[in-house]
Amino acid sequence: MNAYAEQERQTFEVGRLVKAGLTQSLGQMPRGSVGRILAVSGMGDHDVERGLLEMGFVEGACIEVLHYGLLGRDPLAVRINQSMTVALRQVEANAVLVGPLLDPAGPGALSNQEHGA
Repeated sequence: MNAYAEQERQTFEVGRLVKAGLTQSLGQMPRGSVGRILAVSGMGDHDVERGLLEMGFVEGACIEVLHYGLLGRDPLAVRINQSMTVALRQVEANAVLVGPLLDPAGPGALSNQEHGA
């Protein structure tokens, strides 16, 4: 599969998850929840977007919300790919679009964790 076809497939999958209501910004995720990064968009602030990408917030990375600060939920601590813990401000967390973990058994299949197993 060429790179263009792969990008089109990924765009279709993200669009399907958004329409189904299965996505949310990282800043909206409850503590203890786990997901997969679908996109990073600084919404016009390229410094925020570039900083997140340099820290490892890349498409496909697994992310877990560990802790929220006391006042205004700022900062929040997250773990990326079960190896690196990062503290983010809400404005940065809201630039990260997160969806459910997908099971490698098939496209669009939810993992056992999301089924409550």
